[in-house]
Amino acid sequence: MSTGEDRVVTIVTGAASGIGAACVRRLAERGDTVVGVDLAAEVDEHVRTLGGALGVVADVSSSEACEAAVALAVERFGRVDHLVCAAGIERNEAAHEMDDDTWSRVQRVNVDGSFFMARAVGRHIVAAGRPGSVVLIGSINSAIAMPGQAAYVASKGAVLQLGRGLAVDWGRHGIRVNVVGPGVIDTPLNARSFADPVRIAYYAGRTPLGRHGEPSEVAAVVAFLTSADASYVTGAFVAVDGGWLAGELPPSRMED
Repeated sequence: MSTGEDRVVTIVTGAASGIGAACVRRLAERGDTVVGVDLAAEVDEHVRTLGGALGVVADVSSSEACEAAVALAVERFGRVDHLVCAAGIERNEAAHEMDDDTWSRVQRVNVDGSFFMARAVGRHIVAAGRPGSVVLIGSINSAIAMPGQAAYVASKGAVLQLGRGLAVDWGRHGIRVNVVGPGVIDTPLNARSFADPVRIAYYAGRTPLGRHGEPSEVAAVVAFLTSADASYVTGAFVAVDGGWLAGELPPSRMED
């Protein structure tokens, strides 16, 4: 872990599992002081086990909770340089059967949570007068829709446009904002799909690389986007999807 003036402090939401946990591990391994945020009561234990410095229990759908989490990170470590918004939920339900609470909860966590955390970190970085970066975790569903996911695809489409809007707003402050679009990744969020052999076989056949992705593969892209190597990258959508968005494959995957 770096110390003193060279310390880089990164906040990761959704830090207790899946892509968020993989990001905590990857960023801690490169030397970042990582603060993980999650609803899970055990988040501090999880984050420290992964090499992070601190876990904070917070609901990202609350603007007050987001402001408090960022304030705590600044109090403990003196600064915040990067943010990774990996907290998210998914509800599979036909639009005509969906109730108001389901719709609202998905939007509050996925969209409001991304904005509230980004705004809190952005305010700090702007006031500090240093460059920084934000990575929002979108989805291939930021660009395409699937059946039964009206709430989710609406939220992830909004995350993509939010990232672009923040990139335009904050570029002059040296804050880069990018959106990562994972495809089918083996995470707790996708546990139901991975438990269905028919569905997971379809996903593998639909993906040009012929397999699902791992959280560590998404974290590697996040690490790049929060590094100096990506110093001229902002407002981008980076798909980590095994080629899903590149185009259709025949059901048999036979080319000839």
